[in-house]
This record gives sequence, C-alpha cells and structure tokens, in this order.
Amino acid sequence: MTGFPDMSPGELLTRAEASSHLAGLGIRLKPATLARLWSAGTSGPPCLHIRSRPYYPLDLLEVWAKSQISEVRAGASPAARARRHG
Repeated sequence: MTGFPDMSPGELLTRAEASSHLAGLGIRLKPATLARLWSAGTSGPPCLHIRSRPYYPLDLLEVWAKSQISEVRAGASPAARARRHG
C-alpha cells in the first residue's frame, strides 16, 4: 500500500503538449492561456499537479475538448440574440 489514491491517470501531458494536442482537435489555446484558465478557476481542462508542475490526463483533456465544441449552427441562439438586442 503506497498511500496514494487509487487512480490511473493514463498518459499525462505537459501544458505545452496539451496545447499542441488541443490544436490537433481544433481548439487553439496557448500554454499561457491554459495556465490562466487554471489559475482563474474558470472552465479550463482538468489537470493535476506533481510537485507544482501541471499535467493534463489525456483522456480527461479529450473529454473536455469535446464538451467545448458545439453543433453546427446557422446563427445565434434566441437567448444570445435577446442578450444583444436587449
């Protein structure tokens, strides 16, 4: 028993690797943007830290990426149009 949580994070990517992988999926975020998303606590991809270095589990990164991509639309939703026009 090692005292670690029972987890298998799979492949871990550095911030630069995560940025490159996301670009391949059509989501262009620089490593600095990933850092800002994490530090601001906003809706960025989940990551874990090993001795203060961030790593992005590949499987969770891909799930997050898919959640960011919408269906093809011909225009803004009615709610978005209402926000713009008041």
